[in-house]
Amino acid sequence: MTREVRIYQPTKSAMQSGRAKCVVWRLEFVPAEAKRQDPLMGWIGSGDTATQVKLTFDSLEDAIAHAERQGWRYTVEQPATRVLRPKSYADNFSYHRLRS
Repeated sequence: MTREVRIYQPTKSAMQSGRAKCVVWRLEFVPAEAKRQDPLMGWIGSGDTATQVKLTFDSLEDAIAHAERQGWRYTVEQPATRVLRPKSYADNFSYHRLRS
């Protein structure tokens, strides 16, 4: 049975201001079965333990090469491009700034 994986670049956490941990590529397994509730304890779980594995690579090419070596089908999710708008501190005191 061939596994299906997704390769993506993780987004920046809300708890960090920099983008240091966002330059790596992550490979995760797509769940092979649905999660179900345990009748005794009520916990949610699955018998598919491969979904707990998250592999990290320095480049997209390395992640794709690893997936192809293992014979896994993969889907690449490209990161959204950031739009940086230039800002000036003086704009805070501009005459044309909306007042509230």
